[in-house]
Amino acid sequence: MDATDKQRKKQKTSFLSKVNWKWVGTITILSFLISISMSYLSNEALSSVNNIAAFFILLLFILLGIVFDIVGVAATSVTEKELHSMAAKKVKGAKQAVWLSRNAEKVASICNDVVGDISGIISGATGAVIIANVTQGLSPLPTTVISLTITGCIAAMTIGGKATGKAFGISNSVAIIHTAGRILAVLHLPLEKKR
Repeated sequence: MDATDKQRKKQKTSFLSKVNWKWVGTITILSFLISISMSYLSNEALSSVNNIAAFFILLLFILLGIVFDIVGVAATSVTEKELHSMAAKKVKGAKQAVWLSRNAEKVASICNDVVGDISGIISGATGAVIIANVTQGLSPLPTTVISLTITGCIAAMTIGGKATGKAFGISNSVAIIHTAGRILAVLHLPLEKKR
């Protein structure tokens, strides 16, 4: 084994030792539970509504993914010192905002990966239900055109919304994280202390 191979092995071992495996396990289980809950709610809502209501449910899931993506981006953009003056003045939600900033990696993982990705998956499933309802009894050509159009619209709204949201999240990170902190304060969610 030459020096290069030893260096690569050392870097790989170093990377694996830095992974918080407890957090990885927690986020995996949390993703599973949130996915089941959102899928169940989506299926229940779609089973008894018409196509217009289903379209609004679809927009709700797309919007949910965009909003959580904005919060995740803002958490990684904001710096803790920007929030300390609010915390010193005991502004409601400032303490929680500082916590969000300190735990930006976890906040971004939950907001962008867990909620954002699950919203994207459920948006696709909701779109499939809408396509099936709209194209029922149509010949293959109109079915294909409608399917491609609806799928393209879902992708465009999601990607365009998130692209716009990222710029908004970066430029308004303090206000967004403080708002998220205020929501956490109202909900009285216990926050773990950073060691």
